[in-house]
Formats: sequence, structure tokens, C-alpha cells
Amino acid sequence: MFWIDTHAHLYSEEFAADRQEMIGRALAHGVEKLFLPNIDEDSIEGMLELEKQYPGNCFPMIGIHPCYVKEDVSTQLELVKAWLQQHSFKAIGEIGLDFYWDKTYLTQQYQVFQEQLILAREHQLPVAIHSRESTRECIDEVKALQNGNLSGVFHCFSGTLEEAKEIIDLGFYLGIGGVVTFKKSGLDKLVEAIDLQYIVLETDAPYLAPVPYRGKRNESSYIPLIGEKVADVKNLKIEEVAAITSSNALKLFKML
Repeated sequence: MFWIDTHAHLYSEEFAADRQEMIGRALAHGVEKLFLPNIDEDSIEGMLELEKQYPGNCFPMIGIHPCYVKEDVSTQLELVKAWLQQHSFKAIGEIGLDFYWDKTYLTQQYQVFQEQLILAREHQLPVAIHSRESTRECIDEVKALQNGNLSGVFHCFSGTLEEAKEIIDLGFYLGIGGVVTFKKSGLDKLVEAIDLQYIVLETDAPYLAPVPYRGKRNESSYIPLIGEKVADVKNLKIEEVAAITSSNALKLFKML
């Protein structure tokens, strides 16, 4: 089976001791394509190093994560623009809004999100959207700027069925990860109600490991566990889930 992890922070410090082995395990489990969302200026070097070491397996994005937005956003935005001119990226991400951790720079979060959505339109790149406790607001921002040239994924989707349908109507995918395996998350019921053609799989490694590794470090080799849960919920063969979600991911990142 061929799997894709559409969202994994494999350059993270949590993998410093065994990064090569961890990626080796993912490849051994059939997780052959790994998409790396950027966080801020400090994560770029490690991300591009993985692309260099694993061409054809590791694919970088460029963007500023909402939790790393600072008071002076102009410098951060100029950095993203500069990198887009000198390197090829598969997406603008991870971008969005976060109302969970800190609302100090909420105005700046909106500005950076909007400007990166516009950059994505200009460069015809998909976006990976972070929408923690801000799904409604992120949908509204995408709607305001959707001119037919915006595409992407709502990573780690945690909204309602109605919001999921709005996202699909906007031409976006839903990123489903380890949370779908959590007993009381309710995400399994939502996945049951959504056609598989709108779903891509992700780990968000090193965070949100699926059962039976919940609470431990997450890694890309666990994608088949997420796929197995989706297959169970939708009463499908796991091979079908692998094939459809991987095809969706290739379409998402314009590799088909």
C-alpha cells in the first residue's frame, strides 16, 4: 500500500536523536511521501535539509504559523516572499489562525493569514490551514479571498459537519489525523458522514499520536493506523482508503 503523510514536522527537535531511523520506519510502512509544513524562519533550514536528504520523499512548504506571528509581521512576510522567489515549495503553510494559545497578536495573525492566502493565489500553490478554535473564522477568510484560484487543506480538522461541507464547497480537503482514533473525539462520526474523496491523512508529527501511542511522540509511520480507523469507520477495505486518500493528496499538492 502507498500512503502519504500530508502534514508532519519531521525537522522538529523531538526527532533529533533518531530522525533517519524514524523516516526509515515511515518508508518501510509504505508512507512514501511526507509533506513538511514550515513554522517560522528557524524551521526552514532543517526542513530544506530533509528535502535534500530525501528527494522524492520529503516535500517542503513555506509559511508562518499563526502561533509564531510577531508584532512586526512585515519582516516575516518578506522572508516568505523571498523564499518563494528562490525555491520551489509544494504549498504555503502552515498558515491560519489560532485562538487557543495566545491572542496577543490577533490583528497580526489576521494580516499574515490574509497576505499568505493572496500569495498562494499569486503563486498558484495550495495552502495548509491551521484553525485551532478558529475554524469558522478561517472559513470566512478563505471565502472572502476565494476567486477560484485558492485550494488547500484544513489541517487537523476539528469543526462541525456543516463547516466540513462549507470547506468542501470551497474546493478544500479535510486533514484527518490521530484524533480520529480517540474514543471521545467525535471525529469518527464526522468522517463517517464525509465522502472519502474529500479527505487526506496526516500525522502532525510529533504531535497527536493515534491510539495505541496516544500521549507519546507521533511519527509518520503511524499513518496506516489512522487509515485503518478510517477504513473501519467507513466500512471500507484499508487498501481502498490508502489508494483514495493518497490520490487526494497528490491532487491537493498538484502532483497528479
